[in-house]
Amino acid sequence: MATFKAIVITKTESGTAAALTDFDEQDLMEGDVTLRPEWSTVNYKDGLAITGKAPVVRRFPMIAGVDAAATVEASSHPAWKPGDKVLLNGWGCGETHLGMYAGKARVKGDWLVALPPPLSGRDAMAIGSAGYTAMLCVMALERAGIGPGSGQVIVTGAAGGVGSVAVALLSKLGYEVSASTGRLAETDYLKELGATEVIARAELAGPARPLARERWAGGIDTVGSTTLANVLSMTRRSGAVAACGNAGGMDLPASVAPFILRGVSLLGIDSVMAPLAVREEAWQRLATDLDRQKLAKMIEEIDLVDVIPAGKKIVEGAVRGRLVVRIR
Repeated sequence: MATFKAIVITKTESGTAAALTDFDEQDLMEGDVTLRPEWSTVNYKDGLAITGKAPVVRRFPMIAGVDAAATVEASSHPAWKPGDKVLLNGWGCGETHLGMYAGKARVKGDWLVALPPPLSGRDAMAIGSAGYTAMLCVMALERAGIGPGSGQVIVTGAAGGVGSVAVALLSKLGYEVSASTGRLAETDYLKELGATEVIARAELAGPARPLARERWAGGIDTVGSTTLANVLSMTRRSGAVAACGNAGGMDLPASVAPFILRGVSLLGIDSVMAPLAVREEAWQRLATDLDRQKLAKMIEEIDLVDVIPAGKKIVEGAVRGRLVVRIR
């Protein structure tokens, strides 16, 4: 049977281990579309899976990789035919379903989105799940009535993948953006993406007051824990915060005061199981609303062989912007 290269995570006595190895095509899971992944990314969740820092992987062995730009190789699904260019994000890939760091993948056709022109596969994975999640956050703020004229919007974890794209998107759409980061050395980078203000992560790291001085009309939080609690306490009356990450922890040591005394809304963002119509809207928006020159500033291109060390770096907070993976 045919084999292909893949990053495979296996269970060990001490936890898990990831390795670039040969994988047999006959061991792919069921699905009505066979893909040839061409580009992928390294997201924070990929890093957690590769390092075993969190229980992301639910079955073993598991091919890692939560997203890809791919070409359809074979299909029995009515929406797709061989040669179609498609995107896949989430749906348990790299967790419960064999993922995208591989020369071949088999998935459900209902999970796929057509690659929107004028994006190339590389462009799309420069955006990746991180950028797609950032767009979902922006859309959620818009639905909550937070527009460019509402006031300043805070983005936490701003130098990371989601944060970088969020800053660039909000800036392009006309928002005034405050960027929070633990790496103040990235201040020039964040201002090039469109941030008007860069603040130290430490300003949001201490125990949160029930209500603090009102600072922001809205926010996009990738960190969670005390950072999100502080952002909520500082959000202005009738503001909204979109929460999409937990790099700082799964807890939320906050009070109900922002919600019942200022009418603040906390908007949960689920990028993994978002409905197809929402995904299609997000990718169409990304094709038009993201400044391609700013996107280029946040990209580093790597090969499949580089993914495992990159996964360790992203968990340690040592990756700026977006890592694009060439799958040969």
